[in-house]
Amino acid sequence: MVADAVLLGRTPHMGLRPSRQDWERVNEAISVLGLDALAHRIVGELSGGQAQRVLLARAVAQETPVLMLDEPTAALDLRHQLDTLAAVRAIAAERAAVVVAALHDLNLAARFCDELIVLHDGKVIASGRPADVLTPEVVSRAYRVEVAVDCVDGVPTVRPVSPHAD
Repeated sequence: MVADAVLLGRTPHMGLRPSRQDWERVNEAISVLGLDALAHRIVGELSGGQAQRVLLARAVAQETPVLMLDEPTAALDLRHQLDTLAAVRAIAAERAAVVVAALHDLNLAARFCDELIVLHDGKVIASGRPADVLTPEVVSRAYRVEVAVDCVDGVPTVRPVSPHAD
């Protein structure tokens, strides 16, 4: 069941049996990630995006000061991408936690991250605030495509101009 899968995140805090506080944290994580309707479903019957959110709820339930997320929006539709990253940002602010996330969607990264690190061939080629890092030069160097970067509502937005830059 989804609730049991999320409860695994509480393992470092539990004794032999989960406490009322453990279940409260599980229910909070399920609710924050919009999984209430799925709490009693079998994880193996969920879609890929739903299962992804269950894994994130497990990490949230653990209540660590640092959350390390690898493509937390993979397999999610646009609405759930936005909802998930907004929830992660709110949790980080509420708990004064640090979130380190690997994201390939530059526009989502620009919208939800305070700082970005751009890697190319395993090396850091730029780091800092999204507006300082997401420049046509940096993105072109990292991805070898020509892009334009516009500012929309104060957030840099990257769009491809041509399929390949040499």
